Amino acid sequence: MAIKTIATNRKAYHDYQILDSTEAGIVLTGTEIKSLRAGRVNLRDSYATVRDGEVWLINAHIAPYSHGQRQNHEPRRDRKLLLHRQEINRLIGKVQEKGWTMVPLRIYLKDGRAKVELALVRGKKQYDKRKAVAERDYDREMQRAVKDWDLGR
Repeated sequence: MAIKTIATNRKAYHDYQILDSTEAGIVLTGTEIKSLRAGRVNLRDSYATVRDGEVWLINAHIAPYSHGQRQNHEPRRDRKLLLHRQEINRLIGKVQEKGWTMVPLRIYLKDGRAKVELALVRGKKQYDKRKAVAERDYDREMQRAVKDWDLGR
């Protein structure tokens, strides 16, 4: 099972508390998959929503394919996500709870098929974001100190 990560949504890890994630297929046109394989994808500010019992990826930017000519796709069109009915019902139940939303964390190729890692998230407060940055900086300083101490022996 070869997995090749195409794009990650690093902003989501900073802005949201990730509660649960699931894998979903994505419906793409021919020029979209070619552009995706070239790595021309941006997940910033994208999210997923439920419409008519189906899950849709909104605002994900897949750049037009350079050799697409007139068959090229719209870069920010809504794209249908492929999930089992049981998974969709579970997501609908969670999203209806207060403050939960669905955000794509990454797009990757799994055995040649495009997949999206879709996460249920809750927004972080500003002080939570500052705390996460402070902890990351502290951990980095500790790793640096341990490394310097080991080299000093």
